[in-house]
Amino acid sequence: MHKRLFIPLFFIALFVMTSCSKKAQNPRQLSEEEARIEAVLQRASFQNMEGEEVYLADYKGKVVMIDFWETWCGPCLMVFPAMDSLKKEYGDDFEVLAVNTLTADTQEDVEEFIANNDYDFEFSVDANDVGGEVISLGIPFKVFIDPEGFLIKAELGSAGTEGDYLKAKAIIEDNKKL
Repeated sequence: MHKRLFIPLFFIALFVMTSCSKKAQNPRQLSEEEARIEAVLQRASFQNMEGEEVYLADYKGKVVMIDFWETWCGPCLMVFPAMDSLKKEYGDDFEVLAVNTLTADTQEDVEEFIANNDYDFEFSVDANDVGGEVISLGIPFKVFIDPEGFLIKAELGSAGTEGDYLKAKAIIEDNKKL
């Protein structure tokens, strides 16, 4: 009788172990390029202004916009006020991770920019060259991540202050936790 119980218990245990070990998958249909970007970002880290490593998992529960930028990039800076307004509007539901690529800027350039501008962003630098792995052609390059850490959208360029504001607002509304 013990052998008869062992076999069903074995299969139940095997089922539980395999179902618990499955990694959650993005609920969206991603292109091959989007899936590659998501994979890079899920294992990547940036360096905050205090020199500490920052990971996407640190922002779980929020819609995150990773904004790759530099101080010389006019289109990048043009939308900062709009993103700051969204940050104030959505509080804990939205985070802007402003990642300076350090292509032409130095750490000092970034620190000076932060000191001269009052944006409520999580500023960091791309000390690990994540941008080199995900940016397609140039900056501004924005990546939106949902509260579970999955890629929503990656995009190059800007639709202008109002266009980027409206686009980001729609993404936040569609993806924030209720």
